[in-house]
Amino acid sequence: MSKESEFLVYCMEIVKRARGLSGAGVYEIFNKYDLFKFVTDFFELLHVHGESYILEDINARITELSN
Repeated sequence: MSKESEFLVYCMEIVKRARGLSGAGVYEIFNKYDLFKFVTDFFELLHVHGESYILEDINARITELSN
């Protein structure tokens, strides 16, 4: 597994825990808001930050696309 793929799984786990979701639930959110692409596109920026920053960025992306 590539480092980007491992990081994507890590990000999914962060969101899953923070939102109290099931695996299917977090997959649905990542698919709906194209977060798979977002996380891999911004891997170089995101992977150097902690969980709080990553979650904040992902939540901001969801909010941006929800409006």
